[in-house]
This record gives sequence, structure tokens and C-alpha cells, in this order.
Amino acid sequence: MIPSRDYAWQLVTEYTQSESLRRHMLAVECAMRAYAARFSEDQNLWGIVGLLHDFDYERYPDISLEGHPAVGAGILRERQIDETIVQGILSHAPEVTGCRPETKLEKTLYAVDEVTGFIVAVTLVRPSKKLADVELKSVKKKWKDKAFAAPVDRDEIVHAAEELGVPLDEHIQVVLDAMKANAEALGL
Repeated sequence: MIPSRDYAWQLVTEYTQSESLRRHMLAVECAMRAYAARFSEDQNLWGIVGLLHDFDYERYPDISLEGHPAVGAGILRERQIDETIVQGILSHAPEVTGCRPETKLEKTLYAVDEVTGFIVAVTLVRPSKKLADVELKSVKKKWKDKAFAAPVDRDEIVHAAEELGVPLDEHIQVVLDAMKANAEALGL
């Protein structure tokens, strides 16, 4: 079953209390929908994958076969959620699950996950803390500063964008534009 967006959001709120984690999932959802439109794919399906990709993380933060995202995959399977969604979610942690991003959907999730967090970090250091004030050049400037948002693996993002066949600047712009279009929901 491909769940409705409402059903997916209920799962998110059932398993995740953290507002910042919920907003991260919303950011990934809007980026996934933007890429689905770009690639003429199912925006609802892609959005659901983005929305649900970290729904289990707060309860099962250990990124392992006994934690995130494996536990979440099990929960989704118990609820008879379509395997495309489950595989998409498993593929965003290939080092743990062994599921490498193969499909366009999987590669896109892998590519947008980290970059949404980086864009949020750039936004939060702006005086206004508003996405509307963030431009590609702002993101690129912070990108060069390795001490800024140090846990973000920039090489992974570059590789993921290459796998998608989208130049890095264009990739960042697609995600930034999607997030800007949903800034209110993201609290930015």
C-alpha cells in the first residue's frame, strides 16, 4: 500500500516528538517532491518516501541493523507499506543496510537528505533566520568552510548529485527552491 500523505504524517507524529526532526523530514519531503516533478515521477510517492525516511530515528537512533532505518523498515512492512517506500528508506543508509541507492527515487533521497540539513544550518546563521534570505552563493560560501556544519559529509553530497546526473550547484538550487516554497511549514 502507498499510504496517503495524512497517514504518513500520522506515523511521523506517532514516532517523532522533536520539532526539528519533524521539520527535517518535511524539508526532505518537499525536496523529493520537487525532484519528482523535475523527473516526471510520482510526486506523492516520492514525497511520502522523503517524509517517512527518518520517522523511526528518534526512538531508534542507533544507525544499525537493530536501529534506524532497519527498525522503521520493519514497522512499515508490518503496516503493509509498499516495498518501494521501504527500499527507498533502507537505501539512504547503505553502509548499514547494504541497500545501495539504485533507482532514481533512491538516489534522490540519498542526494537530498544531507543537503537539506546543510541549508537549514546556513539559514540559522543568517541574521533573519529566514530561508528567503538564503541564496546559492551563501550556501556555497559556507560549503567551503569545513568547520561549518562539520558533520555534513560534503563529498557524499557531491557524489550523490553526480549519481543523479545533476551538477552540484543546480542540485543545491533545486533543494533550496523547494525549501523556500515551503518555508512556513519548515519554520524558516
